[in-house]
Amino acid sequence: MGLNEAPLLFNFEVESSENFTYIPMSVRFNLDRFGLRITLAQWQLLPLEDRKLLARFPVEEDAEIEPNFDHALFEMLRTHANVEPEWFTPEESPAWRRIDSVPEGVAQQAGLAGLAAPSVAQWAALAPFKRYVLAKLSRKPEANHDFVPAMKEFGAAG
Repeated sequence: MGLNEAPLLFNFEVESSENFTYIPMSVRFNLDRFGLRITLAQWQLLPLEDRKLLARFPVEEDAEIEPNFDHALFEMLRTHANVEPEWFTPEESPAWRRIDSVPEGVAQQAGLAGLAAPSVAQWAALAPFKRYVLAKLSRKPEANHDFVPAMKEFGAAG
């Protein structure tokens, strides 16, 4: 599986990523998939073209994991920041992978925003990457400014 032709950004991210000043969801997904953690400061030390390249790696959950994301990230960070990402063990069964129930955090975020939580059927119908994004945006107990735009963009807000 090759790189996408352009960086993968949802419409709600175009403004909030501020031209890759912040880490896009596609990069967050691959960081989580590989068990890698970088700081915002480390991300911002990378040249814009490197940040855009990292956002072009595939996010298909069922595809063979793109083996070069981690290598590219390590090389970029060594070259431009003289640091390495931190390793962690990825969660084996994250809530976003389940299609038989909506994660509690997603329902809580919807409530904070005054929206109905997605039904189990709506949740199950979302692509795995979209479920990941909504779960990621819902991991903290306070309202996330990107949650409502993401729900609307994904057709999950009633």
